[in-house]
Parts: sequence; structure tokens; C-alpha cells
Amino acid sequence: LFTPATASSWQKNSKTNTCKKRGVGVDSPMTNTTHLEEQIAHLTRAVEELSDIVARQETELAVAQRRLAMLMEREAGREMDAGGSVPLADQRPPHW
Repeated sequence: LFTPATASSWQKNSKTNTCKKRGVGVDSPMTNTTHLEEQIAHLTRAVEELSDIVARQETELAVAQRRLAMLMEREAGREMDAGGSVPLADQRPPHW
């Protein structure tokens, strides 16, 4: 992947106006194209991995939200059974 660490390994040669990485010149179009194709492949893989992570987190978040709603309803029922007038889950906090 292209990271700040790999970015620092690139050097600009002002005399010949060519880019070099690890001492290999990228003057030829074929070498430059190959390098770009490799970068695209790495970035595509990273995007796919991140997409999978986001999808998994979305599912986990939905489950957590459902559980929280169930717990709040359960606690509100307990408060009502204990003789409370208004469940705390339905009241706004004092700082709102």
C-alpha cells in the first residue's frame, strides 16, 4: 500500500527530472505502467478489505442498537412496576 512511509522512499531527481524508488528508475512507460497497475491492485484490495470491515461493523452496530433498545424497555418496565410515575428512559436529561 502507498503510505507516508513509502512516500518518503520516493525521491525527485532534479537533474534528470525522473522519479526513483529503491534505486530503480521509472523512466520507461512499461515500468511506470507496471508500477501503477501494482498500486491499483494494492489499493483495490485495501478498499475491498475496508468495505468488508464496514459491512461487519454495520451489522454489529445494528445488533447493539437492538439490544440497547430492549434493555431500555426492560428497565422502563421495572421502573413502572416499582411504582415510578414516568420511566427514566422517557425523560430528557437535565442538560438538554
